[in-house]
Amino acid sequence: MTVKQFSRFVNLLILNGLMLFWQAPALAQGDDVSALCRQIANKLASVDLRDCLDVNLINTGAYSVENKPLVVKEYPPLPGRTPMGRVLLLGGIHGDEYSSISVVFKWLRILEEHHSGMFHWRVAPLVNPDGLLRGKSQRMNANGVDLNRNFPTPNWHVEAVNYWVNQTYRSPRRYPGPAPLSEPESLWLFKEIESFKPDVIVSVHAPHGVVDFDGPHEAPKRLGQLHLKLLGTYPGSLGNYAGLLKGMPVLTIELDRAGIMPTRYEIRDIWGDMIRWLRKNLNKNTVYSPQADQLPEAS
Repeated sequence: MTVKQFSRFVNLLILNGLMLFWQAPALAQGDDVSALCRQIANKLASVDLRDCLDVNLINTGAYSVENKPLVVKEYPPLPGRTPMGRVLLLGGIHGDEYSSISVVFKWLRILEEHHSGMFHWRVAPLVNPDGLLRGKSQRMNANGVDLNRNFPTPNWHVEAVNYWVNQTYRSPRRYPGPAPLSEPESLWLFKEIESFKPDVIVSVHAPHGVVDFDGPHEAPKRLGQLHLKLLGTYPGSLGNYAGLLKGMPVLTIELDRAGIMPTRYEIRDIWGDMIRWLRKNLNKNTVYSPQADQLPEAS
């Protein structure tokens, strides 16, 4: 081998090495999403593996306590059409609310086929993967924290702890954590809200069988078979943080049952009524408030 040939050989090795270096994160992230989809499909009978893989969920680069990827799918504005608003759709904040995850996957399928550009969507079907994918699913994350009590609301260190101690009698299912945003999942969602700046947040839960609402705009009287019933706000809750503090409408859809899916007609009716409410209440002028933009101190 001549010196020139050897030089070309070395350069080729370097080039291939750089290509592998740059491709590795993408491949690893893709593998992470595929593995997550397999786990979800194995856990939830109502979510087929293809339902998860075919929507091409994106690894955001953030991970849960147990190193599972936190994933989203975005349906951005389409050419020639200005969306009426930005919608952040969330499922699975509580890992034992199976139907909240499954229904969001059904709605992802609708968006895959019918995204018209009317709204700019960002969808996170499973905010709490560790809670769902345990042997016995649980409301809390892997650290035993209720993510829906871990958001930075005013006087959190006093009010969240007092509520947990005096109102829930230290229920493990309602533990707010050692500090606001102490958990990677809630911190990730906080940052998603800050970056995406949604005009409305739609969060799917179960099993109260009602529509709950926090923040500005008129609440929908009903979505499908679910009727409006305000459940109140709690220290550290997403509704308290985003709805009251940030001024973002938080529409909470509480399905009837956590372990049993609504019928396909009920799923369709809830979706249709929600889209009609969004069309009536959103426009391109954001309602986002700059209040509380900064990360709180850990103390």
